[in-house]
Amino acid sequence: MTAEILSTHTPALFQAAVKRAAELLRAGEVVALPTETVYGLAANALDGAAVAKIFQIKGRPAHNPVIVHVSDLEMAKSCASDWPASADKLAKAFWPGPLTLVLPRAKEIPDNVTAGGVTVGVRWPGHPLIQAVIRACGFPLAAPSANLSTQISPTNAEHVRKQLGGKISLIVDGGQSQVGIESTVVDLTVSPPEILRPGMIHAESLAAVIGNTGQRAATADRRTLRSPGLSKKHYSPKAKLVVLNWQDDADLNSQLAARRLPPAAGRVIAHSRIPSDENFAGVSVIPHDAEAFARALYAELHRCDEAGAEWIVVEAPPASPEWHGIADRLKRAAG
Repeated sequence: MTAEILSTHTPALFQAAVKRAAELLRAGEVVALPTETVYGLAANALDGAAVAKIFQIKGRPAHNPVIVHVSDLEMAKSCASDWPASADKLAKAFWPGPLTLVLPRAKEIPDNVTAGGVTVGVRWPGHPLIQAVIRACGFPLAAPSANLSTQISPTNAEHVRKQLGGKISLIVDGGQSQVGIESTVVDLTVSPPEILRPGMIHAESLAAVIGNTGQRAATADRRTLRSPGLSKKHYSPKAKLVVLNWQDDADLNSQLAARRLPPAAGRVIAHSRIPSDENFAGVSVIPHDAEAFARALYAELHRCDEAGAEWIVVEAPPASPEWHGIADRLKRAAG
């Protein structure tokens, strides 16, 4: 199988891609679609057999639930057996957008979507392509990231093609993902609500809408999970990834020597302390801005892998709230 890649950069191409994707999804197939966070591997969320294909294609463990994507508030409510006032407030403030709400599942949601649990993660994505596809289908889509399990999430169609192009029939190219890391996940079935996975909508923004939230421990075991992205190792490049702080070139080189990482075999991703590139295979600079960093991070990790780097050092992010989602992804990528 070789995936067909459909462009969407004119109105006619956009409509043709929506039509083709909806045809395949209605037939129980799996397709790769763009969202504003990362590209998703989508199937009919109400069809357990279709959802099973996602797990098979990704090599995803069955205990890891997937998020259900909807195109409006009515569809979101149909996926849950209870819709608390906090869900209304968060949906009004942040949807469509990179926020997933964990709610009691509706009986129509198959077991494999929720990993057998009693809750379901629901999101109304902001990308116009996946919105149009969901509306054309008339049903919600289960759509984890369109990559092999534990590997770097894709933020453009080419990333998807390289990992899954031989496993699926269609990839819709909707351009570069504009958020760049996966959604914030908030569990509304507990009090106070808990942030299960940090993202670019951070705790202070959520607290302004619903009051204080808790933060679930960052580790996860094989018990029933309420959110994806909790595995210790996740979002990982092929190269060894290390997150470091350094003062200058000498300090960085000393830390690399202590870890037995030869400079010529690796690449550095920095945002504030930019090392000389003469000792390394490459140095990438991402602006010292959380949103810009998140948008570019996965693409940089993909480039490092494609260049054959043996190791990647990423400059540690600041500790401020807007960087928490990035810090979480880097910690798991280095896991």
